[in-house]
Amino acid sequence: MTAAIDTYGKKKVLMIAANPGTSPTTGWPIGFWWAELTHPYWVFTEAGYEVDIISPKGGDLQADGFSDPEDQSGYSAHDLISLGFKKSATHSAKLKGTKSIAEVSLDGYDAIFLAGGQSPMVTMIDDADLHAFVAKAYEAGKIVAIVCHGTCVLLKTTLSNGDLLVKGKTWTGFANSEEAYADAFVGQKIQPFWIEEEAKKIEGTNFIVDSMFKPFAIRDGNLITGQQQYSGGAAAQLVVETLGR
Repeated sequence: MTAAIDTYGKKKVLMIAANPGTSPTTGWPIGFWWAELTHPYWVFTEAGYEVDIISPKGGDLQADGFSDPEDQSGYSAHDLISLGFKKSATHSAKLKGTKSIAEVSLDGYDAIFLAGGQSPMVTMIDDADLHAFVAKAYEAGKIVAIVCHGTCVLLKTTLSNGDLLVKGKTWTGFANSEEAYADAFVGQKIQPFWIEEEAKKIEGTNFIVDSMFKPFAIRDGNLITGQQQYSGGAAAQLVVETLGR
């Protein structure tokens, strides 16, 4: 006889992935980055967490081409976790018909986790509703974890007292050196702005980066941030270490 699975007391994480968009600088279709969704998802589920995936506006999601392990560029061919997620009918279905933030209550969730990709720099940077959702989660005592280009929202997310969420915080995000490398790799300017460059203009916050394209994630109170696509699992692990199993 198989015992029923006890879900009582399970930690719950709400993952938010960017909606599809079009880059104003390259003209490319843009979306979320596979590894920044699938690697944290793996960490959370391995820890026994329940995970829901939504998007700011809802609907079907599309990943950045370079992040696809089957992309002809071979850029992410090493990413077996994303390949497994993509090939699993059960898991890939989670990216179809996603709920929007307007359809979801934060009640019952212990943390939110924003994945990056190229789309956040276009679709999330000025999304006031998303910024308010992040601020609400933070002020409700939830863990707020954000990785890579998703951290652009922290340039504009303000709390109810009018202060930026990152006031007095140490945090990270995609580095200038990584932007320069990516631009050189494709032979053109990719992003409309650089997160580190903009963060350095903000007084009273401490934006730091580590080595290029190496896992790097930091926690400052209830804010957890990861530098780039190799930092999603590290950021998720900090969430698990903070919340416990």
